Amino acid sequence: MYDYARVRIIWSDNKVNKKRPKHLALHLIKLPLPGIISILHRVSGLLLFISLPLLLWTLQYSLHSSENFAFMSWMFAHPASKLFLIVMLWAFLHHFCAGLRYLAIDLHWLRSLAQARNSSKVVLLVSLSLTIILGVKLW
Repeated sequence: MYDYARVRIIWSDNKVNKKRPKHLALHLIKLPLPGIISILHRVSGLLLFISLPLLLWTLQYSLHSSENFAFMSWMFAHPASKLFLIVMLWAFLHHFCAGLRYLAIDLHWLRSLAQARNSSKVVLLVSLSLTIILGVKLW
């Protein structure tokens, strides 16, 4: 017969007496930069996936006739459209740069924790700077 009372006593003696939260407060957690880059990689991938049908439709619509191309050119001259394109540009550039970082980690080119943390800084710097440079050209 199994002695549940004895197991309960042993388990309660080994329990760590820390005040742990019952509910995880995500807004209070300070993520390291690689964690933020990982979340942004997923967000940018989601943005690219969701906007892909719209971008393909605009390409197909603009290639249909010269009048449709003129309409799409007029539509993309609007500041809201340009802002959408800049966000999509950031999503692509960040997803691309972070994907290269993860590929380098998987190939064991970035072996230490310091290299991984520095590469996350490089990803953030490169993706934002390229977005600013290309966004200025787009605007």
